[in-house]
Amino acid sequence: MNAPRKRPALAMALYLMTASALGFYFTFAAVQGDFGVFRRVQATAERDALTAERDRLKSEVARMANLTHRLSDTYLDLDLLDERARDVLGLVRADEIVIH
Repeated sequence: MNAPRKRPALAMALYLMTASALGFYFTFAAVQGDFGVFRRVQATAERDALTAERDRLKSEVARMANLTHRLSDTYLDLDLLDERARDVLGLVRADEIVIH
């Protein structure tokens, strides 16, 4: 008489365990890996922060370029020159009152 076979059940269990382990690994890698969902969210937040900083720096550069142009040899803004001279040298006109 033939004894019942138990090998196919063992092979099926080994196959299911391997498939489950691989599925778990790839799911974990898709969520927390180097190219996973969490890294994508982090990269997006970093991109947004750097974009905001870039825009802030662009406006600062534009402001400084405007001030530099207004004090250049080709174009002189006397009000700006007066303001800068007072600020740097600490000068006050005779008709002004200084409050500290």
